[in-house]
Amino acid sequence: MQLENAFQDPQLCRTLLRRLEQTLAGRPMRFMEVCGTHTVTIFHSGLRSLLPAEVAHLSGPGCPVCVTHEAEVAAFLDLAARDRVILATFGDLLRVPGPGGHSLKHAQAQGARVEIVYSPLDALTLAAANPGDTVVFLGIGFETTAPTVAATMLAARQRNVRNFCVFALHKLVPPALRALLEDSQCAVDAFLLPGHVSTVLGLEPYAFLARDHGVPGVVGGFQPVDILLALCLMAEQLRDGLPAVVNAYPRAVDDGGNPRARALLDQFFIVKDALWRGIGRIPQSGLAVRPEYADMDAQQRLGLVLPQVPSLPGCRCGDVLKGRIAPPDCPLFARKCTPASPVGPCMVSTEGSCAAYFKYAEQKIV
Repeated sequence: MQLENAFQDPQLCRTLLRRLEQTLAGRPMRFMEVCGTHTVTIFHSGLRSLLPAEVAHLSGPGCPVCVTHEAEVAAFLDLAARDRVILATFGDLLRVPGPGGHSLKHAQAQGARVEIVYSPLDALTLAAANPGDTVVFLGIGFETTAPTVAATMLAARQRNVRNFCVFALHKLVPPALRALLEDSQCAVDAFLLPGHVSTVLGLEPYAFLARDHGVPGVVGGFQPVDILLALCLMAEQLRDGLPAVVNAYPRAVDDGGNPRARALLDQFFIVKDALWRGIGRIPQSGLAVRPEYADMDAQQRLGLVLPQVPSLPGCRCGDVLKGRIAPPDCPLFARKCTPASPVGPCMVSTEGSCAAYFKYAEQKIV
């Protein structure tokens, strides 16, 4: 059997489901995934509908678009209104609502120079082609995408492209998990840890889950079989009272992570406090450009300040990201807030939990 088929084997899925049911033996387990790709897989595959009744699935703050704070979107709009500035961004950020429901899509329609790129290097190419303008790459995302931004900054230095800079708003996953566990209203029994992020981090940054909080953490892959195996390992740890952080995705994730990627991060970024949509300020959970590269730091170069902004009226994306409610519990869900007309960011991205509920909630495996 070819490797890719092994991870989609229905018989193996059934075997793992029986193993999970036998391990739980009627005990409840609330697990949270903190990766948007896991969110989509769980819904798209129909896996969520097959899980034992004892298993409660929570979607955490694993979508980079969803956790982008309203104040950060307000700063994007400030930049978009400036002369001789071109914003370079990934497409899913374009529709994220900020103050008053305005987004970069609105700014673009009004004449702002907002360009969709598919990698940070595309933004560098854009800068080289527009030497009279300042090109600002909007650096959102987690530890997965931040090394590519750092590599682009290195390329900008090597190519002597001086009109390129980065608005660094990257978020770090482990501090967010700690913040969730310290929230008395967020009752998570185990974490399905993000496979992509873990290719960079490895296992050690998650060690506090089991050590300090007694909560299992399992790095999982993205096929249904991967996720079921991770759930079995979580349930067995809870049954035995032996919480640990383990790697169930060894074909892609090394326990030690990617030292070269982390070295790039250390070269260009320092850790700072960061704002998370719906969660607020989490200490030491973001990345800022190092002072020695201030010419590539949009905040320093262009005097950007994150303003105080009100939350979006009625939007409960924050409670969804914390696992306090499921998307249908939000009064706006599928009424005022839909993928065609999103009120909150969790309905914007294809990896957002609200968008996944909207599209796949009733889908079953036949």
